[in-house]
Amino acid sequence: MKSVGKAVFLAVLVGLASGCGWRSIPQALNTVEATVAEMTNQYKRRADLIPNLVATVKGYAEHESETLEAVISARAKATSMTIDPSNMNAEQIQQFQAAQGGLSQALGRLMVVAEAYPNLKADRNFRELQAQLEGTENRITVARNRHIESIRNFNNLVTVPPESWTNSIFYNHEKMTQWTVDEGERGRNEVAPAVKF
Repeated sequence: MKSVGKAVFLAVLVGLASGCGWRSIPQALNTVEATVAEMTNQYKRRADLIPNLVATVKGYAEHESETLEAVISARAKATSMTIDPSNMNAEQIQQFQAAQGGLSQALGRLMVVAEAYPNLKADRNFRELQAQLEGTENRITVARNRHIESIRNFNNLVTVPPESWTNSIFYNHEKMTQWTVDEGERGRNEVAPAVKF
């Protein structure tokens, strides 16, 4: 009879622990790390498209060297920044976002320049690269939104009872800094070419 009582007590204890963040907090942390990886993978995909895009534009618009150099420089800065999900802080996130935003703005200016060159706009390689870049920008947005959501879920687990009690007893995780979309990352949308009739 005592063994049945112990088994019931252990079952209730395990049930309470599992409902109080015992597993959900580490799972949420794993999700945050996975979404960082997904997001940085999409940023890398964008950076990998840029050399071909610059080479294609250069073939048609050689005297736009200032714009091309700005894109290359922004790409170099963006690819030199990395995010460590286990050690993210507000300053690291801000620097990463600023570098990615700078690249977005430089690409926006490049696309505006491309509008002035009808032969470039008609080039098949340019159109394909532009479509891939646009698709990648969409993937970045989706990945960033998933990451923001995963941080929100993690923060809820470590700050809202009863999971926060489990966190304070067993894990002691701090609330993570949330990502935002700053002006730099919105840059491409703000430099859209003017439509003339």
